[in-house]
Amino acid sequence: MVEDLLAAGAAVGIAGLAYLIAGARVVKQYERGVVFRLGRVLGDIRKPGFTLVIPAVDKLRKVNLQIVTMPVPAQEGITRDNVTVRVDAVVYFKVVDPEAAIVNVEDYRFAVSQMAQTSLRSIIGKSELDDLLSDREKLNQGLELMIDSPAVGWGVQIDRVEIKDVSLPDTMKRSMARQAEADRERRARIINADAELQASKKLAEAAQQMEDTPSALQLRLLQTVVAVAAEKNSTLVLPFPVELLRFLEKAQQPAPATLPPSKSPQNSPPRPERATP
Repeated sequence: MVEDLLAAGAAVGIAGLAYLIAGARVVKQYERGVVFRLGRVLGDIRKPGFTLVIPAVDKLRKVNLQIVTMPVPAQEGITRDNVTVRVDAVVYFKVVDPEAAIVNVEDYRFAVSQMAQTSLRSIIGKSELDDLLSDREKLNQGLELMIDSPAVGWGVQIDRVEIKDVSLPDTMKRSMARQAEADRERRARIINADAELQASKKLAEAAQQMEDTPSALQLRLLQTVVAVAAEKNSTLVLPFPVELLRFLEKAQQPAPATLPPSKSPQNSPPRPERATP
């Protein structure tokens, strides 16, 4: 009799241990557990650690609370200024309400992905090409609001949305390259014209200064000669000032002989006029 009781107790213990093992669950630190009891959600969310459920009665669904990085496939659309582009993006989101993420939507990941694609297409149609290329921060904020509005009811919070790349047609790339080249050439010509204007003003001031001081022109000529003579493989053609030639010509001419005062034609007495018959 005692042996039968011991055997029955051992069987009950083994059955209880098996039942306990069957109902034992472990929730990780980055997860939360939602328990369905006979199809109904229990109010208490199971926190990380060891927890027990009733086998064959309760069903535990674990929800990951980590930030999910989801790439959005490239979407092709036409901008407001009639340019065909392909834009892809990436969405960062996380679950903040595990119960809503399980009950309110069948697959919250798929729902967020589809909402991101449709919102991206809508943003492309409302924006111009310049905005897609230069003002991405504003477009990212608008895209985040468009995705976050329906995601609130799914227990999901959109953390960040970033536009990754904007692909343009080859014809548009060539047109933009020509436009950029023309703009750079225009700016270069304006800078050159401004430099010529400033140089002409400085040359006018220098000419005025040299006109007031003629020796400055000679000094400048000598400086130019020295600068040109520094190149050994150059032929120097030196312009000679006309004033210096005239000075040397006058220096080479002999001085005219001076007559004594008595023989000077001016001091000689007038000759008497001869009378005509």
